[in-house]
Amino acid sequence: MTVISGSATADVDAPLERCWAVVEDVPSAPEWQGGLETMDVVERDEEGRALVVETISDAKVRKVKSRVRFSYDAPNRLSWHQIDDGDLHSLEGYWELESLGDQRTRVTYGLSVDPGSVPRLARVPIERAARAILLNPRPKELARRVGSDA
Repeated sequence: MTVISGSATADVDAPLERCWAVVEDVPSAPEWQGGLETMDVVERDEEGRALVVETISDAKVRKVKSRVRFSYDAPNRLSWHQIDDGDLHSLEGYWELESLGDQRTRVTYGLSVDPGSVPRLARVPIERAARAILLNPRPKELARRVGSDA
């Protein structure tokens, strides 16, 4: 199957530091990111941040498990990639934050997923669900979490 990838961007009425604090708090993501059910921390870095987590996402077609490793480039980029075989062939993603001044931040969420072999008839529904649930709403979810209307 073709890799499902894309990004979504929004300008948020909140300072970069507040947006980063939310993005950096990886274990709390299921509280505000739709379709993300669990983020169980397996390993932490020297600063106590989540480094390796096991996730379960509800992609509506099925529940998807994966183990991912995070990289922090504070306060502008959080990225992750799948490190073990899970329910997906591959998974990579990122948050990018850019200060716009005047207490505003441009947030971009990017995701690239290879769900593996999927029957031809299921490809379009899986891609549609992945974009609708796991990609497109993320910047607005972050805006709501920081108390902004994006």
